Amino acid sequence: MTVFFPMVESRLDRKRIVNNCNRMSGFVSMFDYKRIRANYKDLDSLKVAYYNYPYNKLYERKAGMDNQLAVIENNDLTPVIRLVTQGLDSPNSRVMYEKALTDFLGWYQDQRKTGLTKAVVNEYKDHLKSLGYAPSSINQKLSAIRKLAVEASDNGLMDGQIASGVTRVKGVKTAGVRIGNWLTKDQAQSLINSTDKTTLKGLRDRAILAVMISTGLRRSEVASLTFDHIQQRDGRWVIADMTGKGNRVRTIPMPSWTKVAIDQWTQSANITGGRIFRSINRGDNLSGDSMTSQAIQDVVKYYADKSGLGLSAHDLRRTYAKLSRKGGADLLQIQLSLGHASLPTTVRYLGETQDLTVAPCDFIAIKLDE
Repeated sequence: MTVFFPMVESRLDRKRIVNNCNRMSGFVSMFDYKRIRANYKDLDSLKVAYYNYPYNKLYERKAGMDNQLAVIENNDLTPVIRLVTQGLDSPNSRVMYEKALTDFLGWYQDQRKTGLTKAVVNEYKDHLKSLGYAPSSINQKLSAIRKLAVEASDNGLMDGQIASGVTRVKGVKTAGVRIGNWLTKDQAQSLINSTDKTTLKGLRDRAILAVMISTGLRRSEVASLTFDHIQQRDGRWVIADMTGKGNRVRTIPMPSWTKVAIDQWTQSANITGGRIFRSINRGDNLSGDSMTSQAIQDVVKYYADKSGLGLSAHDLRRTYAKLSRKGGADLLQIQLSLGHASLPTTVRYLGETQDLTVAPCDFIAIKLDE
């Protein structure tokens, strides 16, 4: 696949461009206009596509501007994607951006596009809308593409003005807040107690569900939970110094019944250090020293389906917030436990402005005839 980054020579330093190209180990080839014209007949054999629309237009008008084109010949997409992901700190962000860019560059190739421009990105946005993607998903993909334009410009592979146009592509607006899903207290209790406590797997899974419902940890945080995190502060058990999204460090109070569930699992598995939750094989024996984030999701889905509940791991995080707030917990304390950057985020997360228990429709007393 060939990705085009149009550039204007007068705006870029030639030496910096060449150095960047050399650094990318053959994945980037720079061709000035004269060289392309001289070797035009050989372009097909070199597997290089040539497109220089701005120059051609100016040439027709007898204007004297030198253009050049950076062509990234990219069969595995790795060098282009690495331009973006190597500047991200969060492993989760790297995975999401890589997926978003892989999808975009695949579409770019299929549509035979000839330049990374604002118009092309807007066309891709319309394409995502036609496929029924949610606004949040589209905006996430657009963020990755904007980041690609910025990095290409910073590394001398794209003209700054064209990159600026790409970064100004507007996201998809969304009105209101999605209600999400959560469990009642009885449902949460039934879910935790639905595991088979006579097996090692059942004890592990009960501890996982207990931690998620009682502390609101993300599934990735549950997977990374270690014995060092479990500490006592002010006479109670806490998960101390948990590093979450955005590298924000927080401490989350933990109820005694969750500690009991953890102890029953770790004592039965004879685990005393390292990661708390480990993989288990079909023979109900430990088969590794950790679990993946996806494995945590699979545990939640298994018991949710078994109980007839349609929910994901993140819904247990929302359940924690909802049940805590309903029980009288302070909104600020919920925010700190969840690790949200701002209080309004927690308010939107909880849907505090809408009361589904005492709703306006409950005051419309209409009886239907039998």
